[in-house]
Amino acid sequence: MQELPVTGYLDRFSRRPGESLAAQVSVPSGQTCRARLVRVISGDPNPAGPGLRFEDLSARFDITFPGRHQPIHAGSCAIVPQGPTRGPTSGPEHATGPVTWAVLVWAATLPSDAAALLSEEQDGTRVTLALGPQGAVARLARGGTVREVSTGTPLTARGWYRLWLSLSPEEDALWLGQQPVRAADGGAAVMQAALEGFVPPAGGGPVVIGAEDAQRPARHVTAKLEDPAILPGACREWPAPLDLPTAPLARWDFSRGIPTQRIEDTGPQHCHGELRNVPTRAVVGARWSGREMCWRHAPEDYAAIHFHADDLGDCGWQTDFRFDIPADLRSGAYALHLTCEAGEDWLPFYVLPPRGTATAPIAFLASTFTYQAYANHARGNADAAYLQRVRDWGAYPYNPDHYPFYGRSTYNRHPDDSGIAFSSRLRPILTMRPGFLTFNDARGSGLRHYPADTHILAWLEARGFAFDVITDEDLHEEGAALLAPYRMVMTGSHPEYHTAGTLDALGEYTAGGGRLAYLGGNGFYWRIACLPELPGMIELRRAEGGIRAWAAEPGEYYNQLDGQYGGLWRRNRRPPQALVGVGFSGQGLFEGTHYRRLPASHTPEFAWMFEGIEEEVLGDYGLSGGGAAGFELDRADVTLGTPPGAVVLARSEEPPASFITVPEELLSHLHTVSGEAPEALKRGEIVYFETPGGGAVFSVGSITFCGSLWRKGFEGPISRLLENVVRRFSTATR
Repeated sequence: MQELPVTGYLDRFSRRPGESLAAQVSVPSGQTCRARLVRVISGDPNPAGPGLRFEDLSARFDITFPGRHQPIHAGSCAIVPQGPTRGPTSGPEHATGPVTWAVLVWAATLPSDAAALLSEEQDGTRVTLALGPQGAVARLARGGTVREVSTGTPLTARGWYRLWLSLSPEEDALWLGQQPVRAADGGAAVMQAALEGFVPPAGGGPVVIGAEDAQRPARHVTAKLEDPAILPGACREWPAPLDLPTAPLARWDFSRGIPTQRIEDTGPQHCHGELRNVPTRAVVGARWSGREMCWRHAPEDYAAIHFHADDLGDCGWQTDFRFDIPADLRSGAYALHLTCEAGEDWLPFYVLPPRGTATAPIAFLASTFTYQAYANHARGNADAAYLQRVRDWGAYPYNPDHYPFYGRSTYNRHPDDSGIAFSSRLRPILTMRPGFLTFNDARGSGLRHYPADTHILAWLEARGFAFDVITDEDLHEEGAALLAPYRMVMTGSHPEYHTAGTLDALGEYTAGGGRLAYLGGNGFYWRIACLPELPGMIELRRAEGGIRAWAAEPGEYYNQLDGQYGGLWRRNRRPPQALVGVGFSGQGLFEGTHYRRLPASHTPEFAWMFEGIEEEVLGDYGLSGGGAAGFELDRADVTLGTPPGAVVLARSEEPPASFITVPEELLSHLHTVSGEAPEALKRGEIVYFETPGGGAVFSVGSITFCGSLWRKGFEGPISRLLENVVRRFSTATR
C-alpha cells in the first residue's frame, strides 16, 4: 500500500513551555531526515490570498536523525496471551483430546477470502475457525503447511450464526458447522473430514479473536463476534445456537467491561485478554431483545464486539526525537517541518501559555476534536483538476483518497459499510497540514478545518492582536479554569465536535462574564466521548437526526466510552442556540452568498460594531466559496434556546440552489419544528447577546465567514466588523 516518503505524528496536539513533544516518524526509504521548528502564520496556498507563511525558527530547533520505516498494522482483534489448558495440566495425555472452538458471528458482507474469527496457536501449530465466502472455514496450520476446509454453504448477510470447529484426534475426525440463530436466515451446514494426522495445540498458547497470529495479527475479520469459547469434547451438531453444550474451558463475555479495551474470560482459568486497534463495543448482539436501547441497562443484549479489518488506534511507532518546548516560546501555532531527499511533511502542534497564566487577553480555541473527527477524510474528489490546482499553488501534495494506509475519518465507512465511530490522533493526519485543499473551490481556496482556521490566526497577526492558543482537548481536560484568565475567546470556523466538558466550560465562561466570538457554522453539533484510559481517541455515534455521513444501527446510539446517548447535542437537549445563540439549519455545496444588515445594526446600541462600515451588503466575496455566508449556515431560534435578548444584526440572503434545510428541522416535507417555511430556514444570521453575568456572545452563523476576512488583504467590511468586536471584547473588564 502506498506510503508518504516521510511523515509522522506527535504524542499530543498541544503542550506548554517546559514540556516535551515526542515525534514518531516514518521514512520508508531510510534516508536521513531533518526536523526544524516553524511557526505557522498562514496555511492558505492560494496566490490570491495570504499564501503559505511560516516563521523559520530553525535557530531554536533543527536536528537531523537517521530515517527508518515504521509500518502500520491496521485491523482490530483481541489477544489472549495464554489460552486455556485442556485439563489440570498440559501434559501429553491432554494434548490429543477432542476440543471445540465456537463463536457467534454477524457479517454485513461476506469476506472474499477466509477471515479469522477464533484462532489458537502453540509451538508452530495453529487452529483457526474462519469465515469465508462459502461459509465456515477451518484453517489447520503446522509449520509451513496450511489446510483449509469449508462447509461450502454461504451465510446470509446480516444474520447471526453459531460457527464451530471440533477436532478429535482419537477419531481422526474434524467437524465444521454453522447454525443460524433465526431459522429464516438459512445456511445451516455441518461437514465432517479426516484430520489426516493433524494434532491440535495442547492449550496454554495465545488465542486471537477476530484475526490470527498473535505476533503479527493477520486475516482480520470485519464482523460482529459474540460468545467466543473453547470447549472440551467434540460437537457433531449444535441444535441451540445461543447455548453452549458443555462447560467451557474458556468463554469470553464481551458484555463485561464495555468501556474498556479488556475482554474477560468467565471460564475457570480466567484467560483474560486485550483489544487492539479499538474495535467497536456497545453494539447489539445475537441476544438483543430490544427492551432496552442503552447497553448500561441490559449489557447482556450488547455482548458483541464489531471488529473491522481497517480499524486503527495508536500506530505504536517508536519515538525518533523529542522537542523540548523552550520556556520563552510564545503561545501559538507551530509545526515541525520534516524533510528528506524524497519529500517533506509537517507535524502541526500548538503551544499554550504556561499553566495557570494568560500571555494575551484573547484565546483562540483550536477545534482539535473537529480536526480529529475529519482526520484523513477520503472524499473521492481528488481528481485531475484538483491535483493540477495543488501543483499550480504549491499546496500540500497528499490527499487521503490516495493514501488509505493512514486510516480514514468518522465521515468514512468500514469495508462492511458500517460507519467509522472512532478516530485517533496517534497517526499521520494528512488533512491537518498547512496548505491542504479540501475542495477545488471555483471561487476561493477550498480550505476547511486546520488550514481554514489559519485565516483567523493570520488576521489576528495582521491586525496586531496579541493572542494565546488553547485546544478542545485542553479545555475538555481542564475545564473553565483554562478560560478564566481571558477577556475573550474566539472559535475557529467549524467547532462541530464537543464533549459535555467543553460545552460546560464555555457556558460557565460566558455566564461568568467572559466574551465569546463564535466565528463559524454548524458548531457545537455532534456529541463525542473520550477517556483518559484511551488517550488520543474520540468516539462518535451518529444517532437519530442530523446531516450524517452514516447512521448508527438501531440500538447502538449510546457511546461505549462513557455510556451516554450520542448523536446531536440538540437531541441531548443542549442545542447550540442555548450556548451561542445560533444553530445549524441550512447546508449546501462549498459556495457562499452575502449578508444584508438588518435595522438593529443601525441603532445606537450597536453602532460600535459597525463603525467604519458603510455597506449594507456584507461579505459578497471571500476565499471560502466566494461569500461570507456559505456551506453551512446557523440561525437564531428562541424555542431552541436563543436568549430572549439576542439581536439579529445581519442575515444571509439568496442562498445558492444547492442549499437544503437540515433534516432535524423538518417534521414533514411541508412542516418544520419551528413552524417556519422550510425554504426560510436556509439562512445564516449574525447574532449578539449579553449574559446576565456580564458576558457577551457574538456569532456569525456561517462556516465561510472567516474566508471573507481577506479581500486583497485583510480589509473590507467583514474584517472591520470582526476587528470592532475583538477590540471591544478584548479590552472589556470581567
